[in-house]
Amino acid sequence: MPQKKNPDICELTRGKTGRLVGNLVAMLTNLKGLPMTYNRDLQEDKEAIFDSLDQVSNTLEVFAGMMREIEIEPERMLSAASDPGLLATDLADYLVKRGVPFRQAHEIIGKLVAFSIQHQRPFTELTLLEYRQFSDRFAEDVFAVLNLDNALRSRTAIGAPSPKNVAAELEAWNAKLRE
Repeated sequence: MPQKKNPDICELTRGKTGRLVGNLVAMLTNLKGLPMTYNRDLQEDKEAIFDSLDQVSNTLEVFAGMMREIEIEPERMLSAASDPGLLATDLADYLVKRGVPFRQAHEIIGKLVAFSIQHQRPFTELTLLEYRQFSDRFAEDVFAVLNLDNALRSRTAIGAPSPKNVAAELEAWNAKLRE
């Protein structure tokens, strides 16, 4: 319908993965039983390879067109990403850093999430006393964890979304595109 704002190109691109994974499985299945020389089994590889190349090529062409026309609304993105419930993993990590085994931290945060939902109050509106009902390891600094900027800055592993990592990755890709 015209009024819908679904990201059709993104959804269709994601949908292509099933077909491409199917082509990969077909190729791997054909190759797995081959001895060390040419066999006629390999005549079956062409369809999967050419179909995959066509699908990826067509998808990238459409995706590139979408990227040229995309309109980014930073305020809406920030609003969507600022749901404190998205930081449950950060709360579990917080407890782990304070000596709680991850399995127990996971259980504690699960109970905290249930409490938050039951009382219809996000993590940011809970008091320290309420946090401490679930674990005495919570301290005043727990509220710093419930900040999207802090959460992103703490994600520093290779491939993680810290602003520093994202900036480096963007620069690397821009350098490749300039070549």
